[in-house]
Amino acid sequence: MKLFVILVLICFSPKLKADVEGSKFFIGSSAFMLANLDSSDEPPNFYQLNFGYQLTKKDVVSIEAITWKYYAPLGIPWEEMSSKSNIFPGRVDAVGIGLAYQRFLWGNVYSALHATWFKQEYVGTSGAKLSEGEQLFLTFRLGYHIKIGSFAFLEPNLAVTHWPINRGLPPAFQAQEDRWGKFQVEPGLHFGFLF
Repeated sequence: MKLFVILVLICFSPKLKADVEGSKFFIGSSAFMLANLDSSDEPPNFYQLNFGYQLTKKDVVSIEAITWKYYAPLGIPWEEMSSKSNIFPGRVDAVGIGLAYQRFLWGNVYSALHATWFKQEYVGTSGAKLSEGEQLFLTFRLGYHIKIGSFAFLEPNLAVTHWPINRGLPPAFQAQEDRWGKFQVEPGLHFGFLF
């Protein structure tokens, strides 16, 4: 928790300068969509579309639309994900809309805060809908903005995710969820096109 507070304070530091120029608007997404190429029985069907606007040289805001499926608690450690004893008895189908605020700290180094509200359906192994719920998914990112010509960019980053609200889970899903924390650290790679 202390690390999260320190990173948030860095995000809003007024003395650091961005070095990003160019177009004010962009559309983008996440390289996590490559996971859709997974040939297993449990592909994430992850899709994300971002639409953003650069307010100043330091400040960027965006709207994110995200949909995906997941089969295990989000807080499960990476090394435990392949164990069948740790997965849900079914899957979660999530559709959400979010807001993001990105602040350039120095050069092209940035931090970002994302808040996404998901509507979720809990689906059993038979394919039957068990219940519905909601989730507030928060992400803090620390990354680097790489401009590609005058038309595109890449943003490799490290993310800390947290979901303080996660309700409506069926009892068997909740039992799995309760075994793990409500934080995850993960790498990320966003990309976008300027216009």
